[in-house]
Amino acid sequence: MATLEITDLHVSVVTDDAPKEILSGVDLTIEAGKTHAIMGPNGSGKSTLSYAIAGHPKYQVTSGEIRLDGEDVLAMSVDERARAGIFLAMQYPVEVPGVSMSNFLRTAATAVRGEAPQVRHWVKEVKAAMAELEIDSSFAERSVNEGFSGGEKKRHEILQLSLLKPKIAILDETDSGLDVDALRVVSEGVNRYRASGDVGVVLITHYTRILKHITPDVVHVFAGGRIVESGGAELAERLEEEGYVRYTGTKEAASIG
Repeated sequence: MATLEITDLHVSVVTDDAPKEILSGVDLTIEAGKTHAIMGPNGSGKSTLSYAIAGHPKYQVTSGEIRLDGEDVLAMSVDERARAGIFLAMQYPVEVPGVSMSNFLRTAATAVRGEAPQVRHWVKEVKAAMAELEIDSSFAERSVNEGFSGGEKKRHEILQLSLLKPKIAILDETDSGLDVDALRVVSEGVNRYRASGDVGVVLITHYTRILKHITPDVVHVFAGGRIVESGGAELAERLEEEGYVRYTGTKEAASIG
C-alpha cells in the first residue's frame, strides 16, 4: 500500500525579489485507500503544497522531507515523480497546441508503465474511460485542452487519472469553475478510481460543494502555511457554517461559498 509522507516541509516561492516562505512546517501522511481534503482560505498554501510535491521549479523546498514509500521524492525530477506514481490534476490545466489528446495520453501511459500499451487494448481502454466521463469521442483528436471549456479541461484531467492509475492523486481545486453537471461527472470519475483502494487522494478545495460528492476520510484546515486543525468529514460541515474566520481572524474569510 502506497504511502506519501511529508515531514516539517518548508517551501518558498521564487520571486524577482527575495524568496517568500509560503509553507511553514507541514506534516502530513497520505495512505492508499484514504482521501484527505485540504481546505483553507485563499493564500493559505494549499496549492503551494501540490506544486512542491509535483516538483514545480518556482517553488523551492528549503527544509523538510517528502517520501513516497520511503523514497526521497525531492531527489526526483518531475518526470521521475510521475513515473513513481504521483499525479497532479491542476487547477488551471494548460493547453498543448498541436498535440492530440490520444497521442498525449498514450505517450504519458508509455512513460508511466514503462512500455507502450498495445494499440488494440489501449483504444478500448481510452474509449471506455471517455464514455464514463461523458467525453465525446471526437475529443481524442483535438489538441490537448485547446478551446476546451473549464469543465472539459477538468474531465480530461480525471481521464488521465483513470488511465495512468497513480499511487497518489493530488487534485488541486478540481471543482473550480465547474457547473453542476460537470461537478457530478468529475466527482463520479474520482470516486470510481478511489474505489479500487489502491490510491491515496489529496483533494484541495476552497469550497465544500465537491465534498458533498466525494466524502473525505480526513479534513485538514490550512492557514498561514501550515495545518492548523484536522478532523473527520464533520469538520467540513462546520467550515460550511462558520468559514475560516476562527483561523484567520478576518471576517472576509468567513464565507466559503
